Amino acid sequence: MSECPCGSGRYYTACCGRFIDDGASPATAEELMRARYTAYATGNVEYVLNTHDPKTRESVSEEATKEWSQSAHWLGLKILHTDAGGPKDNRGTVEFVASFEIEGKKVDHHERASFLRHDGKWFFEDGDIVGETYVRDTPKVGRNDPCPCGSGKKYKFCCGRS
Repeated sequence: MSECPCGSGRYYTACCGRFIDDGASPATAEELMRARYTAYATGNVEYVLNTHDPKTRESVSEEATKEWSQSAHWLGLKILHTDAGGPKDNRGTVEFVASFEIEGKKVDHHERASFLRHDGKWFFEDGDIVGETYVRDTPKVGRNDPCPCGSGKKYKFCCGRS
């Protein structure tokens, strides 16, 4: 037995395997999110497509999904926050970071995904990438500030000239 790729700490067969391989339906949006990550990590593109909202499923490229799934080395999933998406809800949001390596570069895919339930089954609806806040190493130099090179000129007339 192997540990489930979703990071739950449980065995695959007792975790996402029951959804992906055995056809059980996730009871929550988070369970579906974990199963979809695991499907990407194990190359089960059919599960990824089948759990996409039927209303927009045709807009998903099976070829591109398969290529991404197979070309990435999946490193782990971290669930950051869930909003609704419980067994009695019809909508839910899961914020997560899926880490993977592709072409030798590590990527932390931070997304806020929305899920909805049709006829008692959860589906992925859409996702929004969550941007990271950029922190500068040095203070920003304004156009009218003295140039940091020490010339005594305004930045816009010295090093800030385009």
